[in-house]
Amino acid sequence: MSTKDAARWNQRYSGDEHFRHYFEPRPFLVECACFLPKSGLALDAAMGLGGNAAFLLERGLRVIGLDISWVAVRRARERLPGLMAAVVDLNYLWLPKNRFDVILNFYYLQRDLWSQYRRALRPGGLLLIETLTREMLTIHPEIEPGYLLAPEELLAAFRDWQILVYREGWVGKETAHPKAVASLAARRPA
Repeated sequence: MSTKDAARWNQRYSGDEHFRHYFEPRPFLVECACFLPKSGLALDAAMGLGGNAAFLLERGLRVIGLDISWVAVRRARERLPGLMAAVVDLNYLWLPKNRFDVILNFYYLQRDLWSQYRRALRPGGLLLIETLTREMLTIHPEIEPGYLLAPEELLAAFRDWQILVYREGWVGKETAHPKAVASLAARRPA
């Protein structure tokens, strides 16, 4: 496990002042709620404090949440007794075949996980990914470009799936922290 990453996220998740919004589901997940099944098993990769997991639990899904931060996992479990959560370095993740009905991946980019998501989703399963694009460099040139999506990279990676929603652009422009993102909701072919 990357102790440097774990320490950084543990420190950030220890306070409430900057991370209250992480207790809420991401707007893209809320927007795509109509695509969610009424039951089944969901995976929330890099779940943070569990805002998305709580949204899924409220809709009747069983949820496994994974995060590198033990602080995030502990806090999410305390708030969400039905959550199955574990401290996991996603660099070493292995997912079983055809296990999940829903997989969420918000604001975490590890391209080699995409092949695992393809294998781990059941046929007809729903994949939701939203993460930063290279447009972020226009306001944050210090970001490592390898952590940012190229134009239409996410779309190209899942072009053979049923694309329910895909867009690239800015979100949160009215806030102090706008983000350039690619957002994908796709269904694995049955």
